[in-house]
Amino acid sequence: MLNGIMVGVWPESKGFSDDGYGPIPSKWKGICQNDIDTRFHCNRKLIGARYFNKGYAAIVGSKLNASFNTPRDNDGHGTHTLSTAGSNLVAKASAFGFGKGTAKGGSPRARVATYKVCWPPVGGEECFDADILAAFDMAIHDGVDVLSVSLGGEPIDFFNDSIAIGSFHATKHGIVVVCSAGNSGPADGTVVNIAPWQITVGASTMDREFPSIVVLGNDMHYKGQSLSTKVLPHQKFFPLISAADAKVANASVQTALFCQAGAIDPKKAAGKVLVCLRGLNGGVEKGQQASLAGAVGMILANDIFADNEILVEAHVLPASNINYTDGLTVFTYINSTKNPTAYITPVTTQIGTKPAPFMAAFSSKGPNTITPEILKPDITAPGVSVIAAYTEAEGPTNKDFDKRRVQFNSLSGTSMSCPHVSGIVGLLKTLYPNWSPAAIKSAIMTSATTLDNLNEPILNASNIKAGPFSYGAGHVQPNLAMDPGLVYDLTPTDYLNFLCTLGYNETLISLFSKNTYKCPNPINLANFNYPSITIPNLVGPITVTRTVKNVGSPGTYRAKVMRPMGISIYVKPQKLKFEKAGEEKTFSVTLKVKNAQAIKEYVFGELIWSDNVHYVRSPIVVKAV
Repeated sequence: MLNGIMVGVWPESKGFSDDGYGPIPSKWKGICQNDIDTRFHCNRKLIGARYFNKGYAAIVGSKLNASFNTPRDNDGHGTHTLSTAGSNLVAKASAFGFGKGTAKGGSPRARVATYKVCWPPVGGEECFDADILAAFDMAIHDGVDVLSVSLGGEPIDFFNDSIAIGSFHATKHGIVVVCSAGNSGPADGTVVNIAPWQITVGASTMDREFPSIVVLGNDMHYKGQSLSTKVLPHQKFFPLISAADAKVANASVQTALFCQAGAIDPKKAAGKVLVCLRGLNGGVEKGQQASLAGAVGMILANDIFADNEILVEAHVLPASNINYTDGLTVFTYINSTKNPTAYITPVTTQIGTKPAPFMAAFSSKGPNTITPEILKPDITAPGVSVIAAYTEAEGPTNKDFDKRRVQFNSLSGTSMSCPHVSGIVGLLKTLYPNWSPAAIKSAIMTSATTLDNLNEPILNASNIKAGPFSYGAGHVQPNLAMDPGLVYDLTPTDYLNFLCTLGYNETLISLFSKNTYKCPNPINLANFNYPSITIPNLVGPITVTRTVKNVGSPGTYRAKVMRPMGISIYVKPQKLKFEKAGEEKTFSVTLKVKNAQAIKEYVFGELIWSDNVHYVRSPIVVKAV
């Protein structure tokens, strides 16, 4: 299996060693584009590397020098994501000594390649359409099996979306394209990479934390998290001060509270634990400002949007990140106490934390603003505090002041959850090389879970029950995806018909198909054979059809429906009998509004086909008009 990723790489990372690998597969047509950067090397594991910067060069002009002409990763993002997708096993890995264990990618024996398309920002842009499309074309030419795309902008029309266009052509060639959902949550309608031929991945937590306890002078304890290797003297309490109270005279309260550069007065902060608010600038950067002002430690409190989501960071001083509610309590303690004090315990690694997973606040959410009939994201996977390989060209915070160099780092984002699914896709491609991209996507979606490790519904970062607009079909379960029982399949022609239903004319559609294409008539988007059912404007009764293919042993599947509130649902037939693998059966689902007045927003349910061994679950999303 050949796993391509659209970012750079640090080839010296141990996870890309080719020890134990045989010859490069004969189907591979890629190259190692190291003509300028002769220190960059490929091998029998990292079998290809290219860079694409002509679109970028058209904007920056003469500023583009020879140092840009390399697929080398200088900011860590590419190495981290490629490592997550396809790194070898690396013993004794850790982030600053925490989370010790053996690192490995989702497809640890996969051959990997990198396609670097992003560069230092210019005019707010980092990744230009011309470079993205060129990379897709070359990845198709080279012979990759899976493309992991941890990129995204705003949700836009498909014909103006280079990732949608490029991924369509890749899918047409049997390549599975996995994309990140975006980091603009928790607001609704922020999800990106919303084409139905992409697997779009949200971000959720895992059952590992790095606790560092904040202890106040009144003996109240608050569990925070950190990756700081610096510690305060054992159980010694220090004066505690809000950054707003430690501001320099000419700084605004907000600038100081967010601990921005030059806003903290050393005369007020020196020798104290400083409390800063998350947002605007990076957490480690805030800690640097606290340290420059002489603070001995920092408590970083979430703002209301982040709520209970805690992102661990490699702070340069003793520090702990705490949630929004605990932050309010700390500020209250400071304002109500004459001499507030605090202590921060050293960081530890904790495994098996509960509840987990829960949705990251930053993870972009549905509904899909371009085609609301397609549920996005499709799935969620671990994307918070993920430890993976990193570049050694820069420090772990990518800040000029950070002179540290690490082989592994902890990052958070849907960029991190995307390659988790890419690795799983790689394993499925190895098991089922003849499955279509849609079949693999269906297996991943219909085997997902909506329950956490307490067997309760997955929550969001505000401790509220999450839903399909947060996690799509649910949290990925790789082992169950290996044996899904039934799949909802789609072909490139189905995707072209999908474009027809959106009103695109045949001239535009031919740009996708590279051939003249005539739209069938009539065609109904509600019958698009997606593994979820979304009806965004239910008025009268509607009947939708789906077709499932048996990819398991013979058996009889029966339908079970969990009805959305205020909606009646009838499935016909209610029993599907399969006598052989590859057999297909079509069924219909009729939805009707029972009580429109009671339905103010989208409501959610699910359809499960089960033979008592497999549970093929599809989300149902409905909004009555």
